[in-house]
Amino acid sequence: MRRTMLFLPGNAPNMLINGDMMGADSVILDLEDSVDPGQKDAARALVRNVLNQKLYRKSEVIVRINPLDSEFWREDIEAVVPSRPSLLMPSKVGRAEDIRELDVFITQVEQKCGVKTGTIGLLPLLETAEGIENAREIALSSQRIVGLFLGGEDLTADLHARRTKEGGEIFYARSRIVCAARACRIEAYDTPFTDVNDEEGVRQDAQLARDLGFIGKAAISPRHVDIINEVFTPSEAEISYAHQILEAIAEGGRLGKGAVSLHGKMIDAPVVKRAMQIVEMENAMAGGGLVDQESGDNRAGCRPGGTAGRNEDFFPPSSAEWRLRSQPRDGGSRFSGD
Repeated sequence: MRRTMLFLPGNAPNMLINGDMMGADSVILDLEDSVDPGQKDAARALVRNVLNQKLYRKSEVIVRINPLDSEFWREDIEAVVPSRPSLLMPSKVGRAEDIRELDVFITQVEQKCGVKTGTIGLLPLLETAEGIENAREIALSSQRIVGLFLGGEDLTADLHARRTKEGGEIFYARSRIVCAARACRIEAYDTPFTDVNDEEGVRQDAQLARDLGFIGKAAISPRHVDIINEVFTPSEAEISYAHQILEAIAEGGRLGKGAVSLHGKMIDAPVVKRAMQIVEMENAMAGGGLVDQESGDNRAGCRPGGTAGRNEDFFPPSSAEWRLRSQPRDGGSRFSGD
């Protein structure tokens, strides 16, 4: 579960040390834009030390590395892979070939330092017109990939567009990334809202992203974390209704019904799928469905056939599993087949 991903400069010790207390599901330790070229070595050492100290118990750790057209990305990977962050975020990814080259090099470093091959996942940052147009090919380029991440600021510069709070200039890019990600059975994550002082603006921007199909959003300020978490968290009413749907389906199965209704409305497969997504998120929040840094177990995101296992968002459990999972939380039955 990655509702919020908070960027932290890789050369800011105080922020890195305190990052786990800021409430984000994931933190992105940045070795790219926030670090001047002359400070790259020092930032790598700082990020590596933070990873080795295992300071993050509540938040998943992602490291943003420099783009492949720079002189820095190989050193970034060599510095942090032995410390096993959950994910690497390669920046300015434009082609599937970029990911394949990264994958080969990461495998070499994993083997060299005794890390199981495939341990390190990838969350590509698409922030150029080329990357947006190649989103599907990028998504399919490696089993390490758990999602696609939109970078709106660099993208609008590449498009020669004017960046606005309303975000009309990136609507196409948002839609394309969501469609590409979902078609490839991975997730889509939205660009940060960059006005730190506009709390209503970040709320509206996050709500738009959720409505479009993103399951999380990045932040550049800790002030935005709680707002984004709230937007991407199902309400109590949504959770209650989702349980009612699954209980109705389970009861219908026990009674041998071919069609099931709830409160006078037929329950079809898309409705069940959405209900399951909400219940899975509820379970993830209750169980801290993030990452075990000790074991490297990435429970926060997965891809079918990849190193993280089965994505139930696309391979829903069988009716028997529904019946098992949808037992009433209060011990009684809320089934209503009217």
